[in-house]
Formats: sequence, C-alpha cells, structure tokens
Amino acid sequence: MALIGRLFAIVFGLLAACFVAGMVVVIALLYPEFSDLGIEPPDPDTLNIVLGFGFIFVSGFALLPAMIVVLVTEAFYIRGLLAYAAGGAICGAACYLGLIPFDPATMHFEGIVRRHLEIMTGAGVVAGFTYWLIAGRNAGAWRERPRDPRPPDPPART
Repeated sequence: MALIGRLFAIVFGLLAACFVAGMVVVIALLYPEFSDLGIEPPDPDTLNIVLGFGFIFVSGFALLPAMIVVLVTEAFYIRGLLAYAAGGAICGAACYLGLIPFDPATMHFEGIVRRHLEIMTGAGVVAGFTYWLIAGRNAGAWRERPRDPRPPDPPART
C-alpha cells in the first residue's frame, strides 16, 4: 500500500517539476521582450498558452532522464537536495543537447547556443528542487517497515 502512495507522490512531483521547469524556460526565453520598457505586458491568455506548451515540451523531453534520476534515488535512498539539483541540471543539459545536431566524425555538437544551454540547465536545477520538495525528501521510505504505534512494554520488576 505504501508503494502505491509513493508512486502517486512521484508522479505528482514529476508533473510539478516539469511545470516549474517549463515556466522557467518560457520566462527566461521571453525575458529580453520583458526587459524592453516600451512593450506592454503580455496578454494573460497568450502567456497561459505559451506556459502550457513549455510544460508539454519540458515534460516530453525530460521524462526519460528524470525517471532514471528518480529510480536511482529511490533505489539508493538518496534524499539530499544537492543530488536532486545536480540530477535536474544533468537532465536539463541532456534535454538541450539531445536537440542539437552531433557530428560523430569530429565528436562535436554543432550550433550550441550557450544561453539556451544555461536556461535548460537552470530549469533542471529548479525542477530538481521542486521534485525534492514534493517527493524526494522521502525517497525509499516505502521500503521501511511501519513503526508500531504502541509504546514498548515496561521492564519486569524482580
């Protein structure tokens, strides 16, 4: 029964992390537009649509690397914030580098935009922190036996 509850926490944590990472990506990519003083704030409906597509983009590309991080942390009872932040950074960088053409002859990625790599890595760190807040702090807890709520018997007097 504890495993089923844990699976729900993992799924909810992954969805929340993907949503937050999508928000970071969209806001960071739109920031040059926001910094222009002559522009009006974006239409809320348009911003909601863009945030939705950012969520879909991040969740689609980050699902496999994120699930690998989740499996490793659950298997080894890793509950540290730094582990989830580093795992998120690796997932974000892997998602970006997965979209960039790679030339195997020269062992070189063609056309890396440094700012975009930084945005995706930062979004991964924020997503890792979000996942840790929701589900990562209790990684592997489903395998522990529940404690007996009764206090122990007092020692016998002789």
